[in-house]
Amino acid sequence: MPNQEIEPFSFALSKQHLAGDLPVTTMPRLKDECVDDSGTIHWELEGGSHKSGHPQIEVRASGTVRLICQRCMKVFDFQIGSSSILVIAKNEQGADEIDATLQDEDVDVIVGALVLDVVQLIEDEALLAIPQAPKHVECSPQQHPVIFDDTPVALSPFAVLKKNKH
Repeated sequence: MPNQEIEPFSFALSKQHLAGDLPVTTMPRLKDECVDDSGTIHWELEGGSHKSGHPQIEVRASGTVRLICQRCMKVFDFQIGSSSILVIAKNEQGADEIDATLQDEDVDVIVGALVLDVVQLIEDEALLAIPQAPKHVECSPQQHPVIFDDTPVALSPFAVLKKNKH
């Protein structure tokens, strides 16, 4: 799906729906976060109106990518499952006003450009779903305990002096 673009206002107001699958190989920033370029992201875009009346696009992304567990440093399959609501504003001032009015952390307000690149939008959604420090679900601290060094610590010279003082 090379360079598919949508016009966000008309997409939202006409309640359009698009869906598809994107291989990780088509998303360079996502590919850089993964161990390899295997995997596919299933995506959906759904236009509509937010309960506040503003045009919105719901973005959903799901799929499996291969990451490195930051606890045990082994490769594992990570399930992406993400959904975002993007309320569309005409300009920066409008975006600030809408954002202040909504006061909803689950909604992102964006300035509706003339066109939105679908691949970039899906790649952004997938990247936001990946944790900064991914870990296996099964990889618990009990499986990888911190090992403490139990070699005796030399006494500080001040402790020796204090001991001699008495």
